[in-house]
Amino acid sequence: MNELLDVVEVAKRLKCNKNKVYELIKSGQLVGLKLGRMKVSTIELDNFLIRNAGKDLTDPFNVKNL
Repeated sequence: MNELLDVVEVAKRLKCNKNKVYELIKSGQLVGLKLGRMKVSTIELDNFLIRNAGKDLTDPFNVKNL
């Protein structure tokens, strides 16, 4: 089932802080949707994890393979 998650919920699922989620969205690594506040669909979050398996996203503007 597809749901919309706010940035705090995405950060909890990724085990990072919300600033990192905003950075991932700004860099284009994670696709967000702005409806008042920024949101990310659960389908996009799942696809993000699949697309970026084995990558270092410490700097989302300079992604490296592990």
